Amino acid sequence: MTRLSGKVAIVTGAASGIGEAIVRRFADEGARVIATDIVDGSAVAADTGAEFLQHDVANGGDWKRLMDRVAEHYGRLDVLVNNAGIVSGQSIENTQLENWNRVFAVNVTGVMLGTRFAIEQMRANPERTGGSIINLAPATSFLGFGDDAAYTASKHALVGLTRSTAAHAAQEGWDIRINSLHPGPTDTALFRRQVEAHPEILDAFRAMSPRGRLTRPDEVAGLALHLASDDSVFSTGAQFTVDGGLSSTHPSL
Repeated sequence: MTRLSGKVAIVTGAASGIGEAIVRRFADEGARVIATDIVDGSAVAADTGAEFLQHDVANGGDWKRLMDRVAEHYGRLDVLVNNAGIVSGQSIENTQLENWNRVFAVNVTGVMLGTRFAIEQMRANPERTGGSIINLAPATSFLGFGDDAAYTASKHALVGLTRSTAAHAAQEGWDIRINSLHPGPTDTALFRRQVEAHPEILDAFRAMSPRGRLTRPDEVAGLALHLASDDSVFSTGAQFTVDGGLSSTHPSL
């Protein structure tokens, strides 16, 4: 039997990159997957057997429509992967308030909304089977990224949100675990396009990792699978890294 057989999972930011890799791994492991993104992800859905829904995670109405669809068509929700996120590319010196607010709307408020709606649906699951919520937050959650104040601050905030919601769910006696997953710099199509424009950054990012290479999307998906499966049933409020030791290594050593 596959590890997610019978489970229903939502993956946001699923049209490409890490989100796409998670959709593919979950589908291979037997989950029924609802893939969402603000851009078109129908090709990924068609290739994996997932259902695609266009979805702005910062919009509460979009979350309600998504959860209504899940309740009506699937009757349960076992896993939510809050993967959608954006960057601003602005340091504190040139941060524009509009961009700052949009980054927080997507990276923090979007996760808050998803978590609230997911908890409500998971608590209504047949036989009170609970579920797993996984919040994606790169290693920037532990480190300072000087060129993007909003992104760094939002990902630090996401760790606090994860811990708070996990503690609340546990203290309320709900069988719902909430953890954060922290990749290092990851070899996605988006990253490759950045390398095409600035080839020098590839070696710089490789050098950041003690392993000397980028994280692969499938490696992130593998840890997401563990957190989605029943193997992680007693893990909650924790931070799981898949960064090749980046966040644990002093840069001078």
